[in-house]
Amino acid sequence: MKVVLYIDPSVTTYLIQAVTGVVVAVGAVAGVYWRKTRKKINDKLGIDENKNKEVESDDIQVNE
Repeated sequence: MKVVLYIDPSVTTYLIQAVTGVVVAVGAVAGVYWRKTRKKINDKLGIDENKNKEVESDDIQVNE
C-alpha cells in the first residue's frame, strides 16, 4: 500500500507564518526577561548603567 501525501501551498504558507510568529513571540519574551534579569543583577552589584550617559535638557527655545 502506497500512501501519497499532498500539502497544499496555502498550508505551507500558513505554517511558515505560524513558525515565524512563534519565533518572534519567544524572542520578545526572552528580551523582556533578559532586561529584567540584567537590571536585577546590576542592582545587586551596584552597577549604574546610566553613569556615563549625557542627559539632554527638556528646554525648548523658540526664536521669534
